[in-house]
Amino acid sequence: MPYRSVCRWLCLFLIPVGLTDSPLAAELTAGAAKVDITNYDAGPVNDPLFAKALVLKSGEDTVVLVTVDAVAIGEIGPIKNDYLGKVRGELERTLGISPQHVLINASHCHGIVCPDVAERTVQAVTAAAKQLVPVTVGTGRGFEDRIMENRRLKLKSGREADVRHAYSLPPDDAVAEVGPVDPDIGLLRLDRADGSGTLAVLYQFACHPIQTVPNGGNSADMIGFASKVLEEGLGDEALALFFQGCGGDINPVQYKDVNNPRDAEPLGHKLGLSALTAARKIECSKDASLRILNETLALPRADNAEKIAALEAEQQRLLGSLRGTTLNLKTFLTLTMNQGLSAEFPTSYSHRYLHEKSRGRNDLERFDAENKRNLEAYRQNIYVMEELTRLQANLALLKKHQARNVASGSRTIDVELVTLKVGDFVLTTFPGELTVRIGLHLKQASPFPQTFVSGYTNGYIYYAPTKEQLLNVGGAQEDSDCLLAPDWQEIYEKHALAMLRKLDGK
Repeated sequence: MPYRSVCRWLCLFLIPVGLTDSPLAAELTAGAAKVDITNYDAGPVNDPLFAKALVLKSGEDTVVLVTVDAVAIGEIGPIKNDYLGKVRGELERTLGISPQHVLINASHCHGIVCPDVAERTVQAVTAAAKQLVPVTVGTGRGFEDRIMENRRLKLKSGREADVRHAYSLPPDDAVAEVGPVDPDIGLLRLDRADGSGTLAVLYQFACHPIQTVPNGGNSADMIGFASKVLEEGLGDEALALFFQGCGGDINPVQYKDVNNPRDAEPLGHKLGLSALTAARKIECSKDASLRILNETLALPRADNAEKIAALEAEQQRLLGSLRGTTLNLKTFLTLTMNQGLSAEFPTSYSHRYLHEKSRGRNDLERFDAENKRNLEAYRQNIYVMEELTRLQANLALLKKHQARNVASGSRTIDVELVTLKVGDFVLTTFPGELTVRIGLHLKQASPFPQTFVSGYTNGYIYYAPTKEQLLNVGGAQEDSDCLLAPDWQEIYEKHALAMLRKLDGK
């Protein structure tokens, strides 16, 4: 049988299980476009939000990568649950693109998109598909570790808390350590084969883009600023598309700074410049196979009944530990300031203490000791109050998801997983907010050196923390704002690695 006939037969054999490969295609073609999706009726706008599309075609196979400046693909925020189906259905109807070959990732910025975001997303993809040109492809890694931090705090008690605006931080002396970050910037660069410049750069990074801007306007946050740096730096109308990584427990730095307005622009500039520096070093080639695998995996739903009962008991214990004190907020702040000015002589001038001592009296010292006891009692009440705010916020999340899991009538939840290979660039996706350790583990275990893991893709199922994190009952948002049982992690990672090995032919 002729070589080409054999290859065509193999392609037909692989398609039913979701794996397509176009080794016969001499060239890869691509098109890129963006459409403004900002809701200009929702209040002041600081910078625009976009739906950006990259269409890849090799032989008979077409893959669509879309990035949207939005909090999620359905479930929360202004993008509705029917968005993904509407976009995929229209692309299949008008362009003949398989729904399984469409990947849509939310940057997870908290900008407000327009009501017709689905229609505008289709516009972006259609525009990109109409301007396909031959491209060369290159892959690389950038490095950035200055703009983010792990928001989970390991406490000396062995429990964990997290850094949120929904509640206060634990006391400084209760914190033992913090978790890791992923400084990798995954890069896929596509240059026009005719040498006329860069068509598009896909860059992938793990961090919540929730720093906001000082004027409070609608914004794509740090991602909008980073993409602008990349596009202006690469020139020739290059398009920068951002794919969010495993940022579930990664915050921007200085997220709770109260001394300066939070500003995403300098953080975005740092990310953009680090990505640009690495992108410029990438060497592109024509050897760029295109392969994609799409599978559905059933993951176990959580039963939070015991967690909820334990937290409710802890809630009552904390309430019962509150004690009356003689101080109120006004006197507490006054005494605290006095202690800060002079721990040795907080009540009066030093010479009054010396005078009392010379006369054999210690009235001021006794008074100071009494004030210190009252300060400590009031401070302990404050710590209990702060612990209650953390507990109650996360208890409400546990109850919400417990009700949803019970109402589903199912012990499992289906998730869509996609694994894509473009040249040496490999991307594997998940619809929830994966925490960073999961991404780091999958990247290390992958058979491909240039593997990147993105959550927030093709749907949204809330947080997806590690098994260890899920056993930290009610201490952090990731542990409570979750539909999944602890053993989900092992099931998912095993399946994701199997999909990667399929791409590798193993």
